[in-house]
Amino acid sequence: MKHLLLFLTTAFIFLNIKAQNIPLYVGTYTDGSSEGIYKLQFNPKTGDLSHLQLAMATENPSFIAYSPNKKYLYAVSESLGGSVSSFKIQENGLLKFLNKVSSNSTGPCHISLNKQGNKAVVSNYGGGSAAIYSISRDGKLNEASQIFEYNTSDKASHAHSGQFFRDELYIADLGMNAVYQYKLKNNSYELATPSIFKTTENPGPRHFALTKNGQFIYIINEYGSSVTSVKKTDSGFEQIDYDTTLDENYEGKNACADIHLSKNELYLYGSNRGENSIVVFKRNKFDGTLEKVQTVPVHGDWPRNFTLDPTGKFLLVANQKSQNIAVFNIDASTGTLTFLHDVKAPTPVCLLF
Repeated sequence: MKHLLLFLTTAFIFLNIKAQNIPLYVGTYTDGSSEGIYKLQFNPKTGDLSHLQLAMATENPSFIAYSPNKKYLYAVSESLGGSVSSFKIQENGLLKFLNKVSSNSTGPCHISLNKQGNKAVVSNYGGGSAAIYSISRDGKLNEASQIFEYNTSDKASHAHSGQFFRDELYIADLGMNAVYQYKLKNNSYELATPSIFKTTENPGPRHFALTKNGQFIYIINEYGSSVTSVKKTDSGFEQIDYDTTLDENYEGKNACADIHLSKNELYLYGSNRGENSIVVFKRNKFDGTLEKVQTVPVHGDWPRNFTLDPTGKFLLVANQKSQNIAVFNIDASTGTLTFLHDVKAPTPVCLLF
């Protein structure tokens, strides 16, 4: 009887721990040991990562995104002129290929979906354009319905990321030093603002984070190693802050990558490739301005994309060159990070919960 009780207790604990886990998908570059999109199990109580497995063999899925219902996953591929693929997430967490369409330019580096899950925007870094796609009910991508070309005769565009917000669309263009604002009219997007901030320098806006109400936009600049803070007003947009992402003692080269707000929007995080760090800002929730509170090493090389887990208690960093994913605990009272551990992963560049 004691042995049976021990067995049942052990089985219950094992199943309970297993039930706690949630999937983490990893987009990669496949020019090394990687074969495509990977999947790990993440424990949101402990921060542990385990059970690395190949979810889908595919070429250079450098950025991935969910449908809102998390039944489908979408990936750009920077190979063979540029494409975008859709996958169905199976019960075991592995992916089933649905279809593939052209990205309509070279070097697609980012994809995101609207809240309804019926539209996607893809940014083409190499070709300097962005494309809008409608998504069918079965999760498949249709051919692009709109293509925005940004190159001019004297300047090369590098469109780097896009996000939908209600009836608006924002696209960051690193080459043109602009963040475009579009508005939805008659089922198509029209340019409303050529850039939501103005500069005569070369900061290189790459990714950006919006507050839930859309009033504040935080743009991380790849070349400028900085964050530009913008407020949406009744008459347009106003720049309210500009902050360096680097420690005051760092003097080497650097290229910023990703940016995210905490769940409560009190803290802002950004990644530094070169300094190999995550910068932490405290955010004034009333006026939107920032105050740097920490710069923490990523325990790896070349932190590309990073993400917060669904609980908001952990931050995970994809270190591309050192091929590892680092896990940090987030202090709820200060927003600061404490390194917990890391796991090996083949050329991780995008993390998706």
